[in-house]
Amino acid sequence: MIILAFFFAHWYISLFCQTFFLHRYAAHKMFTMSKFWEKFFYILTYVTQGSSFLSPRAYAILHRMHHAYSDTEKDPHSPHHNENVFTMMWETKNIYNDYLLHRKTPDPQFDRNYPYWERLEIIGDSWYSRIGWGVFYSLIYIAAYVWLDMPWYLFFLLPIHYLMGPVHGAIVNWSGHKYGYANFDNRDQSKNSLILDVLMMGELFQNNHHKLPNRLNFATRWFEFDPTYPIIKLLSWLKIIRMKPVKIKA
Repeated sequence: MIILAFFFAHWYISLFCQTFFLHRYAAHKMFTMSKFWEKFFYILTYVTQGSSFLSPRAYAILHRMHHAYSDTEKDPHSPHHNENVFTMMWETKNIYNDYLLHRKTPDPQFDRNYPYWERLEIIGDSWYSRIGWGVFYSLIYIAAYVWLDMPWYLFFLLPIHYLMGPVHGAIVNWSGHKYGYANFDNRDQSKNSLILDVLMMGELFQNNHHKLPNRLNFATRWFEFDPTYPIIKLLSWLKIIRMKPVKIKA
């Protein structure tokens, strides 16, 4: 069905932008790229996240805080200090907006070395952009319902389109610190959710990632597979990005 193909295309391309550009590049700087490609992936992130566009700057600040304060009361999105996934998402949104809108000043260790494109940040966070993308998704579903005889219950997928970026983040932050197994003792509650990671492109190998935060490949054992890593290798081979040597601390 065309509408399901559209949904999964939106899901995975948006997720790729989150794990590749926002997480591994903006927050961790695991590789480098030219200004041209940085702006290309900035635009791609805006287009694929649409109404839920996440600022690379604010994302990087929160994610660095998450690593520094993992599962403590200072963690901006730990499931162990929230009643449910919805209260966690709401609290994360408030902290995110504090830094996005410069209502709070982050610690200097978190506030550096990330991509920043002010004009696109303003557009992406504007209500006319967010509502416009929401209308776009809705029109696609209405067209599919009218002309392609789409089942009515598929309209329940629309809220996920509207909130795609935060939904991805909520799954990773909630499941990745509650369910699964641990390869390493990181003195936090990070877990590897092997089965669920089929939907998350490597992001649910949280225990591995917290142990080795600068490792490009989030998988560490023979039965684990990080789908984003081969794409990164391909982009490196195409000279779009330049991978950095990894310094692993004992």
